Amino acid sequence: MSTKDHYLAVFTSNKSSPKWRAWYAMTDAERAAKDDVGIAALKAWDEAHAADIVYAGGPLGPTKRTSPDGVADVVNELTVFVVVRAPTHEAAAKLFEGHPHFTIFPCDAVEVMPLLGG
Repeated sequence: MSTKDHYLAVFTSNKSSPKWRAWYAMTDAERAAKDDVGIAALKAWDEAHAADIVYAGGPLGPTKRTSPDGVADVVNELTVFVVVRAPTHEAAAKLFEGHPHFTIFPCDAVEVMPLLGG
């Protein structure tokens, strides 16, 4: 598969940020209501961008880093990834403007980078 015009989007979130502290301070009912709104918005975003999504990706779990020092558990801000198709890097990044990840849920940003090679 050619990767021309394909971009990796990595969703980031600092789980110790004020946004997350406010999220955890909500009652279970408040959080569940916000989840319902957010999940509906995520589904709508996916449907609106279905033609742009090359690989739906998904949530990322705990991280292990392998280095010359060996293997270690680490914490980073990577939470979800998706691969999209767009005519330019700028257009790929603009796909995520106003994304529910950070407009409804307490996450931070989406970092978009071209896939090189292939």
